Amino acid sequence: MTYILALDQGTTSSRAVLFNHDGLPVATAQQEFTQHFPKPGWVEHDALEIWQTQKKVMQEVLQVAGITAHQIKAMGITNQRETTVLWDRRTGQPIAPAIVWQDRRTAALCDQLKLQGHGLEIQKKTGLVLDAYFSATKIAWLLDHTPGARRLAAQGHLAFGTIDTWLVWQLTGGRVHATDPSNASRTLLFNLHTQTWDDALLKRFNIPVNVLPKLVPSSGVLATTTPDLLGVAVPIAGLAGDQQAATFGQACFAPGMAKNTYGTGCFMLMNTGAVAVQSRNQLLTTVAWQGPQVAAFPTAYALEGSVFMAGATVQWLRDGLQIIQKASDVEALAASVTNSGDVYLVPAFAGLGAPDWDGHARGTLIGMTRGTTRAHIARAALEAIAWQVADVFQAMSKDSGLPLTELRVDGGASQNNLLMQMQADALGVAVVRSRLTETTALGAAYLAGLATGFWKNAEEIASQWAQDRRFEPQVSAVARQKGFARWRQAVDRSRAWAQE
Repeated sequence: MTYILALDQGTTSSRAVLFNHDGLPVATAQQEFTQHFPKPGWVEHDALEIWQTQKKVMQEVLQVAGITAHQIKAMGITNQRETTVLWDRRTGQPIAPAIVWQDRRTAALCDQLKLQGHGLEIQKKTGLVLDAYFSATKIAWLLDHTPGARRLAAQGHLAFGTIDTWLVWQLTGGRVHATDPSNASRTLLFNLHTQTWDDALLKRFNIPVNVLPKLVPSSGVLATTTPDLLGVAVPIAGLAGDQQAATFGQACFAPGMAKNTYGTGCFMLMNTGAVAVQSRNQLLTTVAWQGPQVAAFPTAYALEGSVFMAGATVQWLRDGLQIIQKASDVEALAASVTNSGDVYLVPAFAGLGAPDWDGHARGTLIGMTRGTTRAHIARAALEAIAWQVADVFQAMSKDSGLPLTELRVDGGASQNNLLMQMQADALGVAVVRSRLTETTALGAAYLAGLATGFWKNAEEIASQWAQDRRFEPQVSAVARQKGFARWRQAVDRSRAWAQE
């Protein structure tokens, strides 16, 4: 019996999952690591701690499964995206803490570049909005604020990597410095149209090309691990950022197929096939994956939209308003009333994400009367998640011109049946919950398995996908349009409130 090992390196924990040929997890190991907040708006990780936790769970999962590394056909890696590490090639030691994707220290630099008129040029090349979220300004900050960094870079001693690159370096004992296009396309340095690092963008951000990793396909054997790690050299054959991996794990292979992950926020990705669609609605254009045997085209692109407050809205009901004791209580409470009584909650606690992008919007609860109860507010909170996803869904439909016929869903809040029914009603298309919740790790495993013949082709993978439950729309088009119009009224009331 052989298996595929997936390393799922997330923002708060490192995980390892072993998959069998049926695409089912047979063993899992997980370990959290430290979050560092040295200043307001700063978020850092210790890259060496990330590596140590990832190495530990990688070794532990074999013990849990009771197998040896000789039974591992290949390894796939998926990772928190945009987080930035700089290290010395000679020692493998980071020269500074890793700057996490959530970190906002370079927001002023982004504002400066926007004022200089570079935003549109950068978006056309990279598909991204100019924001501190992405890697380029983090690299520039580290080069400028770490003593001796620019000198080391000029001497060819520095290496940059997102977390996938850092793990590959460690797994290979420093032999391989590589990333795939799904991760590269989140750096603000990768040209979507030429599929290469962009010299003009490197110059714009003052980043030397010699710090960058080489580009390799998302699916393809790129290296083997050093034998001392697991007792045998294991092929590394899959790389993908977490949201792209989840899209692959959901078998969204055809243009127009979309998935939504319900976590703290929501991440929706839609496969746009061989076309890198330029968004007119402030969505992101990204590489979904690149590699052989995945589809008829070598590179698949995606549109991505993010909702800031999904599960976090339910957490606010629990911790802020204290109207529920645990997050799972929200479903029964919301179901105790048949509608929200025309109450709308706009959870713009941190501003509005796609497609509004209003950092000055703030949370708004509107439409309350003396008859409003905590059940109405709970129901309005769940509806708010569904309406926000509908906003992104509509933007994707407009941008892509592709008819979206269903939405595949995963993540913790996707287990809420009432929310999933609300989602289908808000979208007007079926919402399909996957039987398997490990879609991110599974996507990395599939990419590695395809490259090594563990799975024959995308059709075989698609045949393994199975639904847990399908939610069909149950309201009329007129009722849906009326509810959506009312939601947009509430959104308008929330906008431009904060004065700072």
